[in-house]
Amino acid sequence: MGDRWHLEVDRSVCIGSAQCTHHAPAAFRLDSARQSHPADPETDANEQILEAAEGCPVEAIMITLLGSGEPVFPPEE
Repeated sequence: MGDRWHLEVDRSVCIGSAQCTHHAPAAFRLDSARQSHPADPETDANEQILEAAEGCPVEAIMITLLGSGEPVFPPEE
């Protein structure tokens, strides 16, 4: 079985660019204030979601491994 991820969007940082919905339309939604949120905070790991996080111009998307909380994005330095 593949990895499962927990997704979070820091809404205090999100600028509503919609890059996340462009890269992973099934994983992210914009609300009426154009703030992003995960469609489901617990999801199977997939490349589109990682691309969405990497493409966020303000790095508002955090991905961690479900269960352990180990960071996937942004990576620990």
